[in-house]
Amino acid sequence: MRVIGTAGHVDHGKSTLIAALTGTHPDRLKEEQAREMTIELGFGWLTLPDGGEVGIVDVPGHRDFIENMLSGIGGIDAALLVIAADEGVMPQTKEHLAILDLLQIPAGIIVLTKTDLAPDPDWLDLVETDVRAAVAGTVMQDAAILRVSARNKTGLDSLITNTQLLFRERPARLDLGRPRLPIDRVFSMSGFGTVVTGTLSDGHLSLGDEVVVLPSGQRGRVRGLQTHKKKEETAVPGSRTAVNVSGIAMEDVRRGEVLTHPGQYQPTRRLDARFRLLKDVSGPLKHSSEVKFFVGASETMGTVRLMGVETLDPGQEGWIQLELRDPVVTVRGDRYILRRPSPGETLGGGVIVDHQPKGRHKRFDGKVIQSLESLAQGSPADVLFEAALALNAAPLKEVIARSRLEAESAQAAVDELLADSRLINLDGGRWTVDSLVIPAPHWIALSDKVQQMVAAYHKNFPLRRGIPREELKSKIKLSPRVFNALLTHHTARNTLKDSTAFVALPSHEVRFDNAQQAKVQALMRQFAANPFGPPSVKESQAEVGDEVFNALVEMGQLVMAGPEVVFRREDYERMVAMVRGHIQKTGQVTVAEARDMFNSSRKYILGLLEHLDANGVTVRDGDFRRLRR
Repeated sequence: MRVIGTAGHVDHGKSTLIAALTGTHPDRLKEEQAREMTIELGFGWLTLPDGGEVGIVDVPGHRDFIENMLSGIGGIDAALLVIAADEGVMPQTKEHLAILDLLQIPAGIIVLTKTDLAPDPDWLDLVETDVRAAVAGTVMQDAAILRVSARNKTGLDSLITNTQLLFRERPARLDLGRPRLPIDRVFSMSGFGTVVTGTLSDGHLSLGDEVVVLPSGQRGRVRGLQTHKKKEETAVPGSRTAVNVSGIAMEDVRRGEVLTHPGQYQPTRRLDARFRLLKDVSGPLKHSSEVKFFVGASETMGTVRLMGVETLDPGQEGWIQLELRDPVVTVRGDRYILRRPSPGETLGGGVIVDHQPKGRHKRFDGKVIQSLESLAQGSPADVLFEAALALNAAPLKEVIARSRLEAESAQAAVDELLADSRLINLDGGRWTVDSLVIPAPHWIALSDKVQQMVAAYHKNFPLRRGIPREELKSKIKLSPRVFNALLTHHTARNTLKDSTAFVALPSHEVRFDNAQQAKVQALMRQFAANPFGPPSVKESQAEVGDEVFNALVEMGQLVMAGPEVVFRREDYERMVAMVRGHIQKTGQVTVAEARDMFNSSRKYILGLLEHLDANGVTVRDGDFRRLRR
């Protein structure tokens, strides 16, 4: 699941382009439709030719609504920079481009819209030249430029094809097991209650999950999930997600808050960050300046404390500590934007290096600057985590060796990663250098895969107890150590049932339909009529079908005593008891004696006695059988 955001000057055709691509006009407010401009965030989606789904976030282009744009652009995987061919690069084009660059949006396409209004092809060539000059040195400098007319429906196929290629070259978002849904819309639906929407990151949400809205702390439970208006059991990272939450009133949630699992994030009012001041701002940034801070879908006022300098000049970078008026939910590595409150202006942005600093820094302390520089390169835990991601499941000593960390740093990093559940100790207990570990994203993907494989087996073979253990192990291609740890994890949480022979979902039950049940009853009547000379295996299979017959054997209602001999469970146990009693009385039994005992044929008696030998009840001694000691 991927998400694209539009960017560009007002009235350059962003919303019209989305409507042409998706069939859904993203302007949902009457005021937006009347003014023919986007005020709030709008949404649409399309299915690519390869079957992949892409959500599209339409953001406002007008300068009066630039801050609404910031609440939707942070969670996207790629951007469509929309430029009208009849006007070219305009002020909000440049501001949106600067924001895309500050947020380091990883991919994008430049869309020249309204090409039907261009005077001639030479004009389009000149516009493209201007666009290339404008995007030089930004994240969009290598982006393809496509000529499109939403009105004439030209260039749309090329845009869809290029979008598909864009995502094919880039991996999907990792599931880190700690979901964050920055809330960009809150509303209520009759009969359902509170619904929040956003772009899910860092983990997945499932029906029934307990959730909390931060920073307010309101708790509830996931009642329903939708992606692109389709109901889902689980919402995955990177998807545009609507969450129906029970237990929380709409009035208690506001845009900018974050929906997550309890205990996984801690709101903060203080941040350490790297900051770049845009080169074309109106003036320098001074220490203690008041700013508007944007991260995820949140916005709050804050004060900038410059580290090591009194001012930053346009185009310069530096270290800052932000003191925020309201708490926000963010983590190291998140990108943010700062704007000047009045007159409104985008100042710049950067990356958060510490989302929970221990205190207020001394501004001109060299050790503080040195510490921030080290954090920017990655903490020991981050370095070790990257090494673990590269190795997948591996002994901890191999992960440490790959990280090249010193012993003391490595030990602290391991403790931190295990405590945060970013690293999983498959052996359990206290870790050692020989412990088998796996990073959480790989572990989550593996867990989801094994459950999907078991569920698919149940769907294909509903009358079987579960997938044979060895077959599952062979299909999932794991070492015995990892495979056993995986099943132990799931059985402990009752998400899988693991026997010595089969693996199944706890909810799975073998159930016969009415027609099958009627055939089973007819077969059982035949067994009851002649318990010691019942129908053969082939006759039984012909009566009820192979799958139903195998299910009866797996469920224990029938006992296979040989390739062609089968008994009802109660008849088999009765025969075993009679054989035991005879041997205990006489010391032994022959085939002829057993045949006379049951008034049955040699085929059935040989099958029974050989089955008792194989199961350790009796032992053969020439023509006799005795009880095994």
